[in-house]
Amino acid sequence: MERFKHSVLLMVVVALAFVFIGCAKPPEAEKSAAKAAMDAAVSAGADKYAVGDFESAKGRWDSAESQMANKDYKEAKQSYIDAKSTFEMAAGNVKANKDAADAVNAVLPSLENNWKNLEDAAKKVEKKMTDKQEEWTADAKAFTEGLQAAKDMVAKDPVGAKAKTDELTSVIDKWDTAFKELAAAPSKTGAPKTK
Repeated sequence: MERFKHSVLLMVVVALAFVFIGCAKPPEAEKSAAKAAMDAAVSAGADKYAVGDFESAKGRWDSAESQMANKDYKEAKQSYIDAKSTFEMAAGNVKANKDAADAVNAVLPSLENNWKNLEDAAKKVEKKMTDKQEEWTADAKAFTEGLQAAKDMVAKDPVGAKAKTDELTSVIDKWDTAFKELAAAPSKTGAPKTK
């Protein structure tokens, strides 16, 4: 008899658990809100000007969709909420990122042109650069790599690309000043000094 009571009690608990699990409803409101935020982000241009944030939000959306397919509604609800806020953040970052991308795209041609001019100036003062030659070579390599990095970063991280172009501008300014000083300085390999 005692065993029968425990068996009945266990069956009631299991039945209630199934009822509770079965009553969980798909988070349709959260899904709709996240979808609206995604559409607004795309309309704002987040898929072009806030690529990193947009891809993060899209990953959260995809996770939520997978969780919905597996009927993990509680997890899906949170994933949709997270996706919505990340889509909203991406849409909010569009203007700053677009402005930064426009600034980078505007400055890249002048950076390339100014660097070419510096390389020409370096050739003119090459004989006077004995103590700065290694530094120039290292900066030239870093500049070339930095310029390529800035070009690569424009789409995914325009703010980072803007910071990179600012660094490159300071390298140009540094060497422009150094080459002007070297050009104005008397040559070390000139005729011997007379007394």
